[in-house]
Amino acid sequence: MYYILDGHKVVATEDFLEWGNWFRKADRHVGDETRDGVRVSTVFLSLNHSSGEGPPLLFETMVFGGEHDGDMDRYSTWEEAEQGHKRMCEIVFAKESQRNDSENRR
Repeated sequence: MYYILDGHKVVATEDFLEWGNWFRKADRHVGDETRDGVRVSTVFLSLNHSSGEGPPLLFETMVFGGEHDGDMDRYSTWEEAEQGHKRMCEIVFAKESQRNDSENRR
């Protein structure tokens, strides 16, 4: 099973060509923020990344750099992904901000 987006709505498809054509042109970013060399990116994966139990996990937030490098969360809907992206940014950038403030005081 493949998944595409119709606006922010997830649509399942079994048609590989439909999925491939959509994937090639799609903007899959839900959110993407970089501060002080640390990036938080949330994207629509378009393939189910769950272990087979529960709803499909189709969105992913990943941290690149900093203390939280490699931290990741996955979600089933666009709305969950937006909320998760915001939450991850609050955690990551609050920590980075505190660390930078501490380094600047030395």
